[in-house]
Amino acid sequence: QVQFVESGGGLVQPGGSLRLSCAASSEFSFSNYVIAWYRQAPGKERELVAFITAARITNYVDSVKGRFTISRDNAKNTVYLQMNSLKPEDTAVYYCNAALWEQRAVAGTSLVGSWGQGTQVTISS
Repeated sequence: QVQFVESGGGLVQPGGSLRLSCAASSEFSFSNYVIAWYRQAPGKERELVAFITAARITNYVDSVKGRFTISRDNAKNTVYLQMNSLKPEDTAVYYCNAALWEQRAVAGTSLVGSWGQGTQVTISS
């Protein structure tokens, strides 16, 4: 399975910003896949945050629309998640993964990668 490495998390105050990165191993045909960010807060199930298709179509969960931006750099096999106006409810471990189709990314099923360590995002004053 493909390995993803997430980075960029940290502790920031409400209203702050973070930029997360998701890097895939170089042998993965990154550009052909939907890449998605997920998050899991303590005591909650993992949820989809955003995804970006091979055609760079993006989609976001309602709670982050207008605040988060997902982008991809296929040359670097990396996807980014720019997070602005952060709120305490954004606190979670953030993960990335890939899917062949949007429906699989949304459902979080038949993903092509194994779940990595994720990156912890903590929003607190």
